[in-house]
Amino acid sequence: MKTAEEGAPVRALIVDDEPPARRHLNGILASDPEVVVVGECGNGRDAVGAIARLKPDVVLLDIHMPELNGFDVIAAVGVERMPSVIFVTAYDEYALRAFDVRALDYVLKPVERDRLLSALQRARSYRGDGAQQVAIAAQLRELVREFQEKRPDPGRVAVKVDGKHIFVPTDSIDWVQAVDDYVRVHVGHNSYLVRGTLNSFQEQLPAQFLRVHRSAILNTDKLREAAATSQGDYLLTLQDGRRMHSGRSYRGAVTEFLRSFLLNDR
Repeated sequence: MKTAEEGAPVRALIVDDEPPARRHLNGILASDPEVVVVGECGNGRDAVGAIARLKPDVVLLDIHMPELNGFDVIAAVGVERMPSVIFVTAYDEYALRAFDVRALDYVLKPVERDRLLSALQRARSYRGDGAQQVAIAAQLRELVREFQEKRPDPGRVAVKVDGKHIFVPTDSIDWVQAVDDYVRVHVGHNSYLVRGTLNSFQEQLPAQFLRVHRSAILNTDKLREAAATSQGDYLLTLQDGRRMHSGRSYRGAVTEFLRSFLLNDR
């Protein structure tokens, strides 16, 4: 893992999908004259490019981000080419135990100034220690492997609201809607706006969720009625009375679902 030249300011890259979190981290780092913030990224894909382009000494890396999470970023960059990492996390106790048994460092959200500066000081102390860097790289590789092997809980999805993670039972979701660069998750009278793509969100959902339109996925357990239209698509009615049309590219998937359901219902 690469480190800064001895005595030179630490070049830091901030990676977090929430603008207030990035501003908060930037404000803390600005109080340390031995740190220079060379860039900020709001998602994992941009972070991969920024690490290669800016060559920071340390990356303050959020774990839970849409599309590419923190561990995906490390895997994409490559452990041997990855700068020193300070994980910025609101993760659960399991994850914190995983960090605690390694030399890798993390700060827990909401980030406290003294804790972050302490983590930076720890990163500085490893500069020039080749044996320590090799050990950290090995631990980082193992940590990435462990988290990549974890699979999302098909019974719940996590949505990020006001800096907190809310775990939503998938069977309570009515439908999911694409809104520009976000996904809106509809749960009864509530909805949650999550940054990411409909494709990436669908990967977290169990089999009863059906893509019916380029901008809509519905929970088939919430489907009350499906009626073929004269245009060859379907008018779909959910249990709460909401209606939507299937898209032309997805009429085959809806037809197959209906055929399968009727066969299974005999």
